[in-house]
Amino acid sequence: MSTIRFEAIKQTFERTPVHVDTPDPDHRSDQFGANVFNAVVMRQVMSKEAYNSVMDAIEGGGKINRKLADEIATYMKIWAISKGATHYTHWFQPLTGTTAEKHDAFFEPISTTDAVDRFGGAQLVQQEPDASSFPNGGIRNTFEARGYTAWDPTSPAFIHGTTLCIPTVFVSYTGEALDNKAPLLRSLLAIDQAATEVARYFDKTVTKVNATLGWEQEYFLIDKALTLSRPDLLLAGRTLLGHSPAKGQQLDDHYFGSIPDRVLNYMIELENECVRLGIPVKTRHNEVAPNQFELAPIYEEANLAVDHNSLLMDLMDKMADKHNFKVLFHEKPFAGINGSGKHNNWSLATNKGVNLLSPGTTPTKNLQFLTFFINTIKAVHDNEELLRASVASATNDHRLGANEAPPAIVSVFIGSQLNKVLEELEDVSKGKLSPEEKTDLKLNVVGKIPEILLDNTDRNRTSSFAFTGNKFEFRAVGSKANCAKPMMILNTIVAKQLKAFKVEVDALIDKKGLKKDEAIFNVLREYIKSSKKIRFEGDGYSAAWEKEAMKRGLSNNKTTPEALKVYLKKSTIELFEQMEVMSEVEIKARYEIELEEYVHKVQIESRVLGDIARNHVIPTAIRYQNVLIANVQGIKDVFGSDFKKLAPEQLDLIEEISEHISEINSKVNMMIEARKYANKLDKAQLKAEAYCERVLPFFEDIRYHCDKLELMVEDNLWPLTKYRELLFTK
Repeated sequence: MSTIRFEAIKQTFERTPVHVDTPDPDHRSDQFGANVFNAVVMRQVMSKEAYNSVMDAIEGGGKINRKLADEIATYMKIWAISKGATHYTHWFQPLTGTTAEKHDAFFEPISTTDAVDRFGGAQLVQQEPDASSFPNGGIRNTFEARGYTAWDPTSPAFIHGTTLCIPTVFVSYTGEALDNKAPLLRSLLAIDQAATEVARYFDKTVTKVNATLGWEQEYFLIDKALTLSRPDLLLAGRTLLGHSPAKGQQLDDHYFGSIPDRVLNYMIELENECVRLGIPVKTRHNEVAPNQFELAPIYEEANLAVDHNSLLMDLMDKMADKHNFKVLFHEKPFAGINGSGKHNNWSLATNKGVNLLSPGTTPTKNLQFLTFFINTIKAVHDNEELLRASVASATNDHRLGANEAPPAIVSVFIGSQLNKVLEELEDVSKGKLSPEEKTDLKLNVVGKIPEILLDNTDRNRTSSFAFTGNKFEFRAVGSKANCAKPMMILNTIVAKQLKAFKVEVDALIDKKGLKKDEAIFNVLREYIKSSKKIRFEGDGYSAAWEKEAMKRGLSNNKTTPEALKVYLKKSTIELFEQMEVMSEVEIKARYEIELEEYVHKVQIESRVLGDIARNHVIPTAIRYQNVLIANVQGIKDVFGSDFKKLAPEQLDLIEEISEHISEINSKVNMMIEARKYANKLDKAQLKAEAYCERVLPFFEDIRYHCDKLELMVEDNLWPLTKYRELLFTK
């Protein structure tokens, strides 16, 4: 095994940057969306009737009739073939967290001597992939394996390689959502309807509100040969053992540093492909940890942004292989250094191009900002456990509530200046406002918000949900996650809150005779008071905050089995059913699926760790121990009974190695027994808890003794590529 390690290191040292054609800057913008069947292309190639039908479906949710679907499919096929496509696929996002696709050729024989390229409206609008092997959470029996993919016209088709990819939803035979996209689309409709009604308090011409998303993707790039030399990285996506190197990230010399040539060429080629696929990539840089990087685009409509992030991760993986890298999306692939997140920057924008979470130039626009700002905080306050559950996974547990920020406690950071604004609004009189109070509020409180925000950028990196000037940044999302789930939940809770807000404001106007602004101020005042405990301006990653959060009654669900219980609460089911985002069946199915995934992830890691410990670490330690024993025996043969005085260090090492070997073997046996116990449990919650509480704790114990042996055993014998090689080999 040590031969594999040193061969991998040798291969890495011999690498040279893969050649990449640098695009002409003058024509780069011309390439944007070149492989996307977007509105520009449709307007050029389709009839006016077909184009209007698609745009109506995109903007208003209208249905496309069969005749026009056939016409659209024909135009799409001609365009795709002209771009080199030979196949088409319904591209969907099952509840595995990844994407799925089944490719069918356009080519179809019509006789023994002739063939045509065929793609009609039926193939465009709906397909029937076998759904039996995708997670379903008990929604259907195996013999009812049919699942249907249905075209989502709001996300444009694109060409990936030689395949026309058509974004779709994925539903069961009985109509329940089996994917991440369908509930997201429903939540987007809910937030659109609720936010539009509230936005019309301030602008009667608003007819639509879109949720927007700008994600930031963090990741590690490790040489492919080095990754293949580590069974844990290969099978679990993270290192299950390995002693920390002398140098980690403590010098802060990697962050924003010069990008290594091999990595830069990878980034350039990745960005070239992103541009052609319409992914608006904007930023690239070194992150905090060695060999950690970040990519971020300009924000987009949330559904499209989610699709682009899912597509990007697939692109990154394939491009990394071409450049002799392995991209690691795991939230914590290396102990002792920063893990990776996927910050989700969320906001709301009207069809007039107004960001509802951005202050304006007038008191009225600032009151609009405060309305959506405070309602979002109230929604997070009332549903903080649900928001925590939206980012729960076995991999993300290593970040949240573990060894780094953000913590598992959901808190909202808004900055001291905005806190002062909310404190002043708390004192608004109940009922009708005096002329003096109205003037003071508009000029000295609401009117000054833009000035406040000019020099009040967010510097708190420990809050899980922070306001950053014109958007909220949800930082607890894991780097490996599909953004659809946290965005779906955020959209849903804010939509419900906005609906409740409108009911209260209308009641004050209709029944109490208050003017619109007075009614809004009155309701916002109560929301500020009732949601105060979720706001925190200090270090969110501290023992003091953990104690304070407990006093405030905030949840601190550090593990996935603990966090997911909120799905079964009556209030959760009522929320999703009331907002028509998910049914009780769909909610419970996701609960079962996520628990099952948690069990499988920990189970795989446990098996891999046991294998490495027993088949790689212990035999290597024994081999080195035999070298020491031979050395001691030689000293004894030469010096006789004085050998103990001459070889005390060797004897101590022999004894210490034996102790570590004994502990490793014992802990692995105990871990296996804990796994057997957990596997016998029938209920998903109990099994997940058993893996969390009985199996997982052995990981650190086994790792401790393995890492100690790594420091003792001769370097030439150690079989596993070490941290210093994984993190600092460029």
